[in-house]
Amino acid sequence: MKNITILGSTGSIGRSTLAVVDRFPDRLNVFGLAGGSNVDLLREQVEKYHPTIVAVGNSEPGNSLGEVCKKAGCKLLVGSDAVSELASAGESDVVVAAMIGAVGLEPTLAAVEAGKRIALANKEVLVTAGELVMKRAAKSGAEILPVDSEHNAIFQCLQGQPRETWRRIILCASGGPFAFRELKDFDRISVEEALNHPRWNMGRKISIDSATMMNKGLEMIEARWLFDLKPKQITVVIHPQSLVHSLVEFTDGALMAQLGRADMEMPIQYCLSFPERWSNSLEPLDLVTESPIEFFEPDHKKFPALGLARLVMEAGGTMPAAMSAADEVAVEAFLDRKIAFTQIVSVVDDVVNQHEPTSYSTLSEILEVDRWAREAADAAVRRIQA
Repeated sequence: MKNITILGSTGSIGRSTLAVVDRFPDRLNVFGLAGGSNVDLLREQVEKYHPTIVAVGNSEPGNSLGEVCKKAGCKLLVGSDAVSELASAGESDVVVAAMIGAVGLEPTLAAVEAGKRIALANKEVLVTAGELVMKRAAKSGAEILPVDSEHNAIFQCLQGQPRETWRRIILCASGGPFAFRELKDFDRISVEEALNHPRWNMGRKISIDSATMMNKGLEMIEARWLFDLKPKQITVVIHPQSLVHSLVEFTDGALMAQLGRADMEMPIQYCLSFPERWSNSLEPLDLVTESPIEFFEPDHKKFPALGLARLVMEAGGTMPAAMSAADEVAVEAFLDRKIAFTQIVSVVDDVVNQHEPTSYSTLSEILEVDRWAREAADAAVRRIQA
């Protein structure tokens, strides 16, 4: 029986993780849950799973959970350090890091320092502080297994393959809802259109990042740290069907791909069961009925986030942290209808051009860059509105 802790249990990945737990009640036990503002759903999860520990960072929702935690017999942690305390709790075997954005950095780092196996679904953790996280994981013995379908696919393809045989990885992108939209129409893209992803059911922030393809830019940087690659070894192709999740090219020219339906429960299950593969009732992929399978080069004029992310990856240091923070602010501004769709990447580009990257060795340095970048992005949004 594996004890599972879920950081961000009320979000899309958190809910999918609990669906996997439901499928394997004799193998997986919910040890800890951490949620945010969706108190009603977190309350339902506590009542159903009776975790040992529940953590919330904000005292207001935390106070409302006191009675239900008491009835469920679980310990309630409330406050700024609550989620980090849960993430490092000794009894947990696997920590699913599914909190969205930079807020997940400190709890995930706490799990790393505790030497946990981490199923990482928060790409901003490695984008903002990849060098720090991987160094501390090497020191503590923590395992970081990728949940994102693209990185999980690469992880599966690389099993048993000597490092010297890796030539490059190819991350597949659906292209989001606008892969075939004319560039001249991008200024008129609405919030509702951008949230309507054709293949995946994701949270609001990730859906917008997919629409701009910033999501794939962040994934390139994440892959650089997960697999210890050079920027030139990481490429992106558009694959609208989302059946091939990613590929590895080896030194002999062979390509190895991982295929499957667009269902996050599959990579989540692999992270929880690894190194085993557990049988499940998910519908298998039928290659005949799902054909054709197509690949296209990304259009960098329509999706400038890809080129910007590559420049940021090559710059290194604190530059990815600045980009990631600025993107969070810009996406929120678009969702609040303060800026147009095409201005999301413009705001991020503005902040990146202002930032002088430096090396870093502590979390506080990264958090200071994160703070600065958010202020700079807010200022950029206000200039657009003026």
